Amino acid sequence: MYKYLKVMMFVFASFLSFGVASQEADVNAMLERADRYRLQEGASKVVSNIHLYKRGEHERSQLYHVYLRENRESLVIFKSQVEAGQKMLMLGDNYWLLMPKSRRPIRITPMQKLLGEASVGDISTLTWSDDYQGKWIKQEDITLESGETFKTNLLELNAKTKGATYYRIELWLEQGSDFPVSANMYLRSGKMAKVATFTKGARNGLESVLSMTLVDKIQSEKMTKVEYLSVEPKVLSDKYYNPAYLSRNNVSEL
Repeated sequence: MYKYLKVMMFVFASFLSFGVASQEADVNAMLERADRYRLQEGASKVVSNIHLYKRGEHERSQLYHVYLRENRESLVIFKSQVEAGQKMLMLGDNYWLLMPKSRRPIRITPMQKLLGEASVGDISTLTWSDDYQGKWIKQEDITLESGETFKTNLLELNAKTKGATYYRIELWLEQGSDFPVSANMYLRSGKMAKVATFTKGARNGLESVLSMTLVDKIQSEKMTKVEYLSVEPKVLSDKYYNPAYLSRNNVSEL
């Protein structure tokens, strides 16, 4: 009888272990699908226009060319006239800001700003499937401020890399498609930093995220809209991912 109970307990434990592993695999697959609506697989170029609003009034817009590749590496070229010549490089958890009149790269953190309330991580390499450990919480019907209602899966994401911009994210994905609908983004302190909503549309014949709206929950009068103008395959030479090379060379043609 004792041996029988031990066998049954082993079978039950194995079943639970398989169930947890299966659920984790399902969540990972959901996050990978959600990422593909925002970014292409492999090396790519993303042209982003960032619009800053204060108390509902448009203040300014800035244009960025973002070059992404595997292993969480990205290069941001500042294209607007007031920022011409500036560059930002991310290699894993390491960030550098390069100014046009300085030969010394400046180390920065993921939370330091590019424009208004859009951080480096908001427009560079942030991927939910690589930077976060996800957990399924529940199915939930949500209604956005626009009045749109969605049937969603709520996931909780916890950062697993030092370079992740936000420590924890509550992410709502549309049931069936895993299209990102909304996200609450939290700092390490536990304070909610931003609420993001995502606009669906077609790009190159594929359903994609066309823009992301970020409402600041700390400075409530501020809102930022990140508009993804284009996403295309693009491979840059390794030299462009070297801060020493970038500090000595003008790469504004990128």
